[in-house]
Amino acid sequence: MPAIPSEFHDFFEKPTFAHVVTMLPDDRPHTTPVWVDYDISDNRLLVNTERHRRKAKNVAENPDVSVSMTDPDDPYRFLSVTGTVIETTTDGAREHADELAQRYVDEDYPSEIQTERLLLRIRPDDIFHN
Repeated sequence: MPAIPSEFHDFFEKPTFAHVVTMLPDDRPHTTPVWVDYDISDNRLLVNTERHRRKAKNVAENPDVSVSMTDPDDPYRFLSVTGTVIETTTDGAREHADELAQRYVDEDYPSEIQTERLLLRIRPDDIFHN
């Protein structure tokens, strides 16, 4: 299983936006911009969402995803990961949303939570970068 190359770990230390592609029930792709994180010790991309969101419903039916991100400091430097959501959990998801918010907007999670926070743990299967 490939790991995110160390020279791209900085993507997860600054406000790097990612686009997550999940599959709709009719097999059409659904793309959503998200905040993204990486668990280095477990080699998992992390996407935080809410239970009612389309991407959460999609991965419950089909866990195959693609995640693409561009360096906010260099638009020609990118990282693309194709993988599988191997776990969807509520454990630590609310706290993780606050951690991400600190990186992206320098405050605790600013939006009202409508349902329940979920943490999608994505195993990288293929990694492309430039």
